[in-house]
Amino acid sequence: MSKEQLQEVADLIAANTLFCTKEVLTSDEAARYMGISKSYLYKLTMRGEIPHYKPMGKMCYFNRTELEAWLQQNRCVTATEIADRANRYAMKGGAI
Repeated sequence: MSKEQLQEVADLIAANTLFCTKEVLTSDEAARYMGISKSYLYKLTMRGEIPHYKPMGKMCYFNRTELEAWLQQNRCVTATEIADRANRYAMKGGAI
């Protein structure tokens, strides 16, 4: 690898490390972090569906931990968990 390629790789690693440890994200960073388009992120903010901050009334900022919690809402139950619940229900004789 050339010195320029090594520097490019080092810069990418530094940028990704900062991105993963940063607590407050811009709209661009939040969209990239969540894997969605920036326009969809704006739609979510306009609907009030996603937690965000507007300290100066215009620019949107996002707390990374709040985004993670929001992304992990409405967990889908696995087939194994459904089967376990059904077994427990049957073992109790149909009583809740």
